[in-house]
Amino acid sequence: MAGKHFDEWQVGMRIEHEIRRTVTETDNLLFSTMTHNPQPLHIDVEAARASEFGQILVNGTFTFALMVGLSVGDTTLGTLVANLGYDKLVMPKPVFIGDTMRATSEVVELKESKSRPNAGIVVFHHELINQRGEVVCSCLRSAMLKRSAAA
Repeated sequence: MAGKHFDEWQVGMRIEHEIRRTVTETDNLLFSTMTHNPQPLHIDVEAARASEFGQILVNGTFTFALMVGLSVGDTTLGTLVANLGYDKLVMPKPVFIGDTMRATSEVVELKESKSRPNAGIVVFHHELINQRGEVVCSCLRSAMLKRSAAA
């Protein structure tokens, strides 16, 4: 499903994204090494076992990126001018290898663009939820979107 244009959104619109993703050991290891993150909790099984979590903790920046990625197809695919920022990012619960994630998005604000008459800004509240129904990550995302040709 392609993303929506600025003028197709309304405050309060909510999407339960259909794509789900189980986090693998390979996801976590590749992301951690690709981003030069040597945190032992992410890449050292023995260090992780000795921690309060007792197992590998999935890299939080991967968790955040997965949340946004799961939302793109339904929100901004093909209509995005630019992501302007992410605010109030929180990770209230840990993510572990084998957890299956799903995402939701809600429009919390619409703003006219002061610099681009052919675009507007949509503020989404994204949440990433595990198979136990726990929110593991959330944020506000400000995205500048094109207006539809009809607008």
